[in-house]
Amino acid sequence: MPKHAHSPSPALTKHHKVALAGVAALGAAAIAFSAVPSSAETIVTGAPQTAANVAYGTQQIKNVKGTVTDQLALQNVKVEAIAAKQAVATASLAHVAHVQHVAVQAKQQAAQVRAAAQTANRSAERPQIQQVAATTYANNLDGWIRQALDIMKAKGIPGSYSGLHRNIMRESSGNPMAINNWDINAINGIPSKGLLQVIPPTFSAYHVSGTSWNIYNPVANITAAANYAAHRYGTIDNVNSAY
Repeated sequence: MPKHAHSPSPALTKHHKVALAGVAALGAAAIAFSAVPSSAETIVTGAPQTAANVAYGTQQIKNVKGTVTDQLALQNVKVEAIAAKQAVATASLAHVAHVQHVAVQAKQQAAQVRAAAQTANRSAERPQIQQVAATTYANNLDGWIRQALDIMKAKGIPGSYSGLHRNIMRESSGNPMAINNWDINAINGIPSKGLLQVIPPTFSAYHVSGTSWNIYNPVANITAAANYAAHRYGTIDNVNSAY
């Protein structure tokens, strides 16, 4: 056969190009699959490194949040401590004020008690001074009558200065040692004695407590005679003669 010159390959159609591209892609995929290690371990390169960085960044944010929270808690503790100190200081001031108030009240009460005691003492001293002045009598007929009248008043025995003086002057002329040795009483052995001429039995029966038991004692004699006259005549003022 005659030798023919080599004819050019026919041009690839669009369909053929798409088919060839698919075959090439399948081949590359097969090569990549065969290159994957059988182990389950995965080699992290590129993008996985970025993920790790992101994870580390998240951990840092968590730590920052924790630090801020701790700082806030510490600040709260400090604030509470300051508030507690202020509360203690306020309570202490209130206690001091209360103690001072109680002390002031105690001083005022003590002052009132002292004032009341001083007033009571002055009141108690006045009667004593008056009593001392009242018990100071002259040692004479006037003094004896006045002292007897004070005792009679205290004992509820009636009688007046004039009534006592009149009868004393008639009976003894004001002599406390006077004694009647001539009347019926003297004849019977019981003579009348003293300022108001009282016989011993009458003196003993009508003796006024607090006075002397000596029948010649002026005050004792007057008060006993006045006491007897009060029981028999109503008062010594009603006696105008021997009784």
